Amino acid sequence: MDTFWDWFWLMVWWFFFVMYLVILFQIIADLFRDRHLSGWWKAVWLLALIVVPFLSALVYLIARGKGMGERHAQGVASAQAATDAYIRGVAGSSPSSQIADAKALLDAGAIDAQEFSVLKAKALA
Repeated sequence: MDTFWDWFWLMVWWFFFVMYLVILFQIIADLFRDRHLSGWWKAVWLLALIVVPFLSALVYLIARGKGMGERHAQGVASAQAATDAYIRGVAGSSPSSQIADAKALLDAGAIDAQEFSVLKAKALA
């Protein structure tokens, strides 16, 4: 590693190695995410990834790449739906609880009857 070009090509090779590892982990994650593929086929793909890693990764991406993208998109969509449901459950309050809170303010004298009716109409809208 005496020259600039030695370091440059080392960095290029490291980049490709890390890129390959990312692709490999994406393929393995997709294998376990696929519910339609039998356990034997998953084992065959894993064995192929160990024995001939570059060729089998290329074949996997060509043969199953579209389904891989669809499964990933489906996983992201279900995670987004679960997050949205959680946020709605935590942040949103029911109209009855909003009316009860407004009634408590009315009983405490913090608001008058007109403000209570406005809050009640907002809760029911």
